[in-house]
Amino acid sequence: MRHDTPPGVAVPAEPSSSELHELLTVEEVAALLRVNKSWIYEHTRGREIATADRLPHIKIGKYLRFDAQAVRAFVLRKAHAR
Repeated sequence: MRHDTPPGVAVPAEPSSSELHELLTVEEVAALLRVNKSWIYEHTRGREIATADRLPHIKIGKYLRFDAQAVRAFVLRKAHAR
C-alpha cells in the first residue's frame, strides 16, 4: 500500500510489465498477419468495414496498439467463418 493513500481507500493495481509487452504496434501486427500497414489501418476504421470485421485495437493518444490475444481471437474467428 502506498503511504500517501488514506486507510481504507483502494488503489488500483498497476499493470505488470508482462501485460504491457502484449500490446503490439501496427508494424508488428502487419508483420504477424503478413499484410501491409495500410490494411491494418483500414480494418480499424469504421467507415467501410463491418463491425465484426474490424481489427480490435486500443487507441492511446494518436497511437494504435493491439492486444495480442485479441488479434489471435480475431484471426481464429476469421478462419472459422469460412
